[in-house]
Amino acid sequence: MAVDDLVNRPAHYTAGRYQAIDVIEDAVQHAPDPASGFLLGNTLKYLLRAWLKGNTIQDLCKARWYLNRLIDRLESQKNLTLHQQLVKDVPPPFDDPLQ
Repeated sequence: MAVDDLVNRPAHYTAGRYQAIDVIEDAVQHAPDPASGFLLGNTLKYLLRAWLKGNTIQDLCKARWYLNRLIDRLESQKNLTLHQQLVKDVPPPFDDPLQ
């Protein structure tokens, strides 16, 4: 295999009918923010190549690490949004006669 192929078309990303980069780009295009897209992309990267690099368990553990981080991020954002909504809807404790 030529050096170019290791950079442009490595076997562990091009096995099967679709290149991993194409699957990942399609999957992350609707992510709510770049960091979430990155985390999902890395999750997919490790899952898509799990059987091809020789250390399946390590790749699956890496995928789980990125997926857990993505879930934590999305749950934190959801909780922050809920908190902001609750705070916004709370009336002031009393009418301020100076306003």
